[in-house]
Amino acid sequence: MKLGYARVSTRDQQAHLQHDALQAAGCERIFTETASGSRTDRPVLAELLAQVRPGDVIVVWKLDRLGRSLTHLVETVGRLVELGVGLKSLQDPVDTTSAQGRLVFNLFASLAEFERDLIRERTNAGLAAARARGRVGGRPRGLTKSAEITAHAAATLYREGKLSVSQICQKLAISRSTLYNYLRFNQIKISAYQKKPLVPPNAAPAQ
Repeated sequence: MKLGYARVSTRDQQAHLQHDALQAAGCERIFTETASGSRTDRPVLAELLAQVRPGDVIVVWKLDRLGRSLTHLVETVGRLVELGVGLKSLQDPVDTTSAQGRLVFNLFASLAEFERDLIRERTNAGLAAARARGRVGGRPRGLTKSAEITAHAAATLYREGKLSVSQICQKLAISRSTLYNYLRFNQIKISAYQKKPLVPPNAAPAQ
């Protein structure tokens, strides 16, 4: 059975284009979600994943409708593979029911791992710089080893000031409140919320 998944970011947006394409692709049922791309909770998606059965195929208009980040997308597809469920994107060269589609998605998985490695390298470099200045970084109280790594990555990206709070949350697949908790654990002063990327404190003022 083909099951469609459509997502729009706000209630003002319409999913007609996605619905028409999913119906044309032969979807017998379409699940529609209203949620921003950075939200960690996707109740409709969770309902869909709970109902799929081996041999089913989930069809989406584009991959960004399904995953809130590359890492989340890879994790979701990994779960589908374990369930024996395929994924097909109508606007991307991804169809895990075919050998070519699986090859393309394996490339995506490699890119996700590469991205995690880059964040880990920047985190380690930041810790080394902190130790050189006499500040020893340790595991924040109450965090697991996995959460510690994510907390240091969050602190590194926040200090760099190249990404907004929402972009950091999306990249690390965490909620805004979790990000702020991680920053507090690392004793980082939290700036006022800005929609645009944060500007480092030492940046020269615009002329």
